[in-house]
Amino acid sequence: MIYSDFNGQKLSKLGFGCMRFVTDPETGEIDQAKVNAMFDLAIKEGVNYFDTAYPYLNGKSELAMAEALSRYPRDSYYIADKFPGHSLNKPIDNIALFHVSLRKCRADYFDFYLLHNITEWSVKYYESEEYHIIPDIVQMKNEGYIKNLGFSFHGGPKLLEEFLTKYEGMFDFVQIQLNYLDWTLQDAKKKYEIIVNHGLGVWVMEPCRGGKLAVLPEEESAKLRALHSADGTDAVPSDASYAFRFLQDLPGVKMVLSGMNEVSQVEDNLRTFRQEWPLTEEERKVLMDIAENLKKGVPCTACRYCCDGCPIGLNIPYLLECYNDYKFAQTMTPSMRIDALEDEKRPAACIGCGQCKHACPQGIDVPAVLAELAEMYEKGPHWGEMIEARSKLIDEDIS
Repeated sequence: MIYSDFNGQKLSKLGFGCMRFVTDPETGEIDQAKVNAMFDLAIKEGVNYFDTAYPYLNGKSELAMAEALSRYPRDSYYIADKFPGHSLNKPIDNIALFHVSLRKCRADYFDFYLLHNITEWSVKYYESEEYHIIPDIVQMKNEGYIKNLGFSFHGGPKLLEEFLTKYEGMFDFVQIQLNYLDWTLQDAKKKYEIIVNHGLGVWVMEPCRGGKLAVLPEEESAKLRALHSADGTDAVPSDASYAFRFLQDLPGVKMVLSGMNEVSQVEDNLRTFRQEWPLTEEERKVLMDIAENLKKGVPCTACRYCCDGCPIGLNIPYLLECYNDYKFAQTMTPSMRIDALEDEKRPAACIGCGQCKHACPQGIDVPAVLAELAEMYEKGPHWGEMIEARSKLIDEDIS
C-alpha cells in the first residue's frame, strides 16, 4: 500500500469512501455483511482511512461504517466525517448535531472533519452569523474533538482562492472533485494549484467521476487496452486503474477516496495502490485525449470578450462552465452554482441580443447555449428539493 505522510500521520493513499454501500431497494437498509467483507479486505491490505458524512445513505452510512470498524482497535484507522451546513434551511444546534455524528460513529473524536460541500450557493450559510457554523466547528477542534479540519468544495477557483485567503491558517486540507476529465472540464487543475499554494493537503473525491471513468465507452476503453497490449504485461489494467494512476502523479494529492460497493472493486483498487505506478507520457496523452472526447460542451476559454457588451451584465464564462458540466452529466453541482445567482443573472435572463455571439473568438452561439442551459436548469435536479427531507432527519436526531 502506498502511504502519505500528512502532519505526522501515515495515511493510506487509498481511502474508503462510505457513500455508495449496497442497500436494499425496498427498505434502504445497508448490506452490513458486504460492508464488513470489503473493510476486512481493505484493512488487511493496509487501508486505514474511512470517509463518511452525516447525510450519506439517509444517515445510515455512519452507522454501517462504525459497525464494520468496531472489530478493530480505534488507533488502527482514521475516521473522516462532515458537517452538513449545505443541508440546513434554518439555524440549528450545530454542536448537538456534531455530537450525534460522534455517537453514530462510536468515536470520541474525529481524525478528520470537513465542512460539507462549500459552493457559491452554500458559502453564505457557512459564513452566516445566525447559523454560526464555522465558529462552532472551530470550537470543536479547539476542544480536541477534531484533529484535522478541512472542507469539501464544489465551487469555482475564484471562490476557492477567496475562501482560503479569508480563513488562512484555519484549515489543514481541502477535498475537491479531481480526475483526468475534470482536470480541464471543472478547472480542477487550477483548484489543485490553489490548494497546494496555500500549503494544504489535497484530498480527492470522485476520482472516477461517479463510475463514468471506471467503465469507459468501448471505443475509448479500447485505446487503453491497446496501450496494455504494447507493454507486454499479463494482467489487463482496468479503466479505473488509469484514473487512479493519473492522481498518483500529483505530489500534492495526499488522499484518494473511492466509493467502493463490491469486493471486486476493492480488489482492483488495491492492485493499483499496492505500489507506485506512474503513468507513461503516452498513457497520459491518451487519457487527456479521452477526456476531450468525453466532453460535450462548448470550447469557452473565459476570455470574457462576451461580457464586455452584455447589456444585462451576465457572467457568461461562469454560466458556460455550468453548461459544460451539465452536458457531461445531470448532477447537482451546476444547479447549486446557478442557485447562487440572483434571478437577473441566471441563464433565463438572457435577452438574446447576440452581442456575445459576435464577440466570441471561439464562435460559440452564446444565446442558444444559454437558452439550453436555462431549460436544463429548470428541469433539475435542484438542491432545495432535498434540503427539506434532510432537515427533518436533522431535527429528529438533535431533538
